[in-house]
Amino acid sequence: MVRQMEDSEDDLTDLLVESGQRFLKVVERGDLAEVEEFVKREQPPLFFEDPESGWSALHFAASIESPELLSYLLEEGVIWNAVDSLGNTAGDIAISLNNETCYNIIRDAGLRSEFILRALGNRIDEGSVLKTTDRTAVGSLETFLTTPLKFTRDENNQEVCMVETDSVEVGVMMGWELPIMQETAKRLYSEDHEDELSVLNVGFGLGIIDTLFQALPRTPSRHVIIEAHPDVLSHMRLTGWYDKPGVTVLEGKWQDHIESEALLSPGGFDIVYTDTFAEEYSELHNFFEQVPNLLKSPSSRFAWFNGLGATSGFSRHLPKISL
Repeated sequence: MVRQMEDSEDDLTDLLVESGQRFLKVVERGDLAEVEEFVKREQPPLFFEDPESGWSALHFAASIESPELLSYLLEEGVIWNAVDSLGNTAGDIAISLNNETCYNIIRDAGLRSEFILRALGNRIDEGSVLKTTDRTAVGSLETFLTTPLKFTRDENNQEVCMVETDSVEVGVMMGWELPIMQETAKRLYSEDHEDELSVLNVGFGLGIIDTLFQALPRTPSRHVIIEAHPDVLSHMRLTGWYDKPGVTVLEGKWQDHIESEALLSPGGFDIVYTDTFAEEYSELHNFFEQVPNLLKSPSSRFAWFNGLGATSGFSRHLPKISL
């Protein structure tokens, strides 16, 4: 009986492999009607990947640059972020071909997938592309907050803040970010703000954005800074931030203060900005949900430094939809 069951399982596996291989060949030919008919008739394993290349049906559809085929496969449930033997997704294939249309179709499918998971109560947990397993100071907030920081200057004599992870120094805040911060501060300020300007910044870093806030046409009468790293807090004391008029430093993570009287009782802020380090997207999304409670009026403005979007088009677009 056991041998019969094993033979039956082997036969089923062989059938699935054969069906999957034929499915990939049909997709590779690029005829949407033929693919639709094959799927309807054969019901092949849509998850099947070529044993050598690791390519899925979506990889083949991206390689022949067929938006219609990509859309159909994604609607049928083909995994949007499956990787091949080289670690590339179908989206990577589309990017390598400079096909923005195909890439956007795959990207948007991923965005929809993440929001469906969230709607079902899965708060971007295991298996999500936005959930990190990196426990170093770069990927884990808890590790980062217990890892020493180094404040120094680079070869261009620009101030930098570095953290060491796996014997490699990684920039937490870099002087070259100044032009970005200047434009951000400019856009956050409005003449419509009330005379008593109030500002909230989460994540001090080198203090670039906070220095720019202090230099606005109207100096903030209330300037709250939330900072959790003990080395940054020490640096703030040494550079006089604790003694600046109107400045309040709340020590700890923003999650520790988000519902505190110290933050909420005065009635909100004209400007809210956040730029944290080593936090996952789920935490940024959680901060988004708190923003309406932090803004003072319809003229108030909010912005964030999207570090997660530096190397990921997916992470660049997801916050836009979240907001």
